[in-house]
Amino acid sequence: MSSATTSWGKEIATEMVGGIPYRMYTDRPRRVEQLLAFAGRWDARPHLVQGERVLSFEDLHRGAVAKARELADLGIRRGDRIFILGWNGPEWVVNFWACFFAGAVPVLANAWWSSLEVANGLAALQPAMTLADERCAPRVPAGARRGPWDIPHARGAGGQVVPDAQAPGDEEETALIIFTSGTSGQPKAVVLSHRALLARLQMTLHITRKLPHQIDETARDVTLITGPLFHVGGMQTLMRAVVVGDTLVLSEGRYDPAEVLAAIERNQVKRWNAVPTMVTRLLDHPDVPRRDLSSLKSISIGGAPVHAELMQRIRTQLPSVSPRIPTGYGLTENGGQATAAAGSEALDELGSAGKPLPCVEIRFLPHPGLPDGEILLRSPTQMSGFFGLDESPIDEEGWLRTGDLGRLDDKGNLWITGRCKDMIIRGGENIAPAAIERALLNIPGVTETVVFGVPHRDLGEEVMAVVVTDADFTPQQLQDQLRGQIASFAVPSQWRLQREPLPTNHTGKVDKAAISAQVRAELQNES
Repeated sequence: MSSATTSWGKEIATEMVGGIPYRMYTDRPRRVEQLLAFAGRWDARPHLVQGERVLSFEDLHRGAVAKARELADLGIRRGDRIFILGWNGPEWVVNFWACFFAGAVPVLANAWWSSLEVANGLAALQPAMTLADERCAPRVPAGARRGPWDIPHARGAGGQVVPDAQAPGDEEETALIIFTSGTSGQPKAVVLSHRALLARLQMTLHITRKLPHQIDETARDVTLITGPLFHVGGMQTLMRAVVVGDTLVLSEGRYDPAEVLAAIERNQVKRWNAVPTMVTRLLDHPDVPRRDLSSLKSISIGGAPVHAELMQRIRTQLPSVSPRIPTGYGLTENGGQATAAAGSEALDELGSAGKPLPCVEIRFLPHPGLPDGEILLRSPTQMSGFFGLDESPIDEEGWLRTGDLGRLDDKGNLWITGRCKDMIIRGGENIAPAAIERALLNIPGVTETVVFGVPHRDLGEEVMAVVVTDADFTPQQLQDQLRGQIASFAVPSQWRLQREPLPTNHTGKVDKAAISAQVRAELQNES
């Protein structure tokens, strides 16, 4: 049965999976490859746009089927792992879907990796084949088995998948392997089942009233993707787009605000998914008033809280954008999203990660000495485990330890208050950097900040703040504004004030680890 004829319902019941009770939709799709049946619903509508290149939904379907046949001819069989290493582009998307049509498991590698990291990833995953684009190919070891990256000639491919992929499949089978960002250590390979991927998709379609039977076929959104497709958010955007008929405008390589502004104007982009740093860098660019950005109606922000200063800048500089900024919370290990917020028009209510998605359960694990508990998640979107590793942050009852601290307010909204391992311990007091960062970002003129602990002879640690500001603040002035908002012992005593933007990592987020390491090294040299 194709996904286009499968019933996508709203009713939820508890089902046991491997002895764990999950809240699951009773009517749901079971296999990811079924989603491309929706391509026939949109047919000639533009689906992928990158520069002057345009692929329709029909082009995508034909290309994916042709590529799946090519993979089968090269010996790829059901369950084989295929390592995809490339930058955003139509070929990446076609190769992604072709893996499912061929019954293979796509392994989404990080295009920013060094040659050593690529080699380590290949050694750990032992894929049957590697597909790499022209820019990434030189980093693939000579002994790795390579397949063609380009889209094969698809004329006459029709709508039939390759025979091996037509065998019935279980929703608990591995659908995809994706890597954690590795910002706090070595990246791990996260194994996600068909059930996990589709549960996340169905929940987001449910809460946005975009289930297949609810879609207005005459409406079309143009969505800009500036993050990498090999991250969980980008991959989920691809899956959603084939169901709802979105046109996706793909960026390529490192984030460039000038190119993003041009792409919004040229393609009449309506929706943009971004992290706060990307939005800040765009608003800082001198081309903003010179570009026609009136088509942009929605910015969905993830990866960090939306602070009042940024919200006010969006309202002022991008008046066409809805004042209700969607946001949410999640991590790769739980399929990418656990909560969602439609946004708030009240600046003093900003910062919440929203309410749990329909099938998500949340509880908190107390940590002695910390004001808030560690967030635990349980949902059908969770990973099956880390590939090749026995360790798992999921206990026998299905609760995933996130490493994040948080609390629920009286309206059921989740507030992220810090990281278990990021806590600063100053003279015996536990201090959450996230709370200080939020307070700083609420000060007009402060555009970016990171807060972390640095060594202190007597106190153990003291609080350091690195602040980007376009105003002529002194540390004393910032300290004065913080007093009354946060505890006196949490007010930073060490400061670095600058006008240059903070460095970012490959996810587009501020690279806190690198900044902290650099500052600590400088302080050590000074002493």
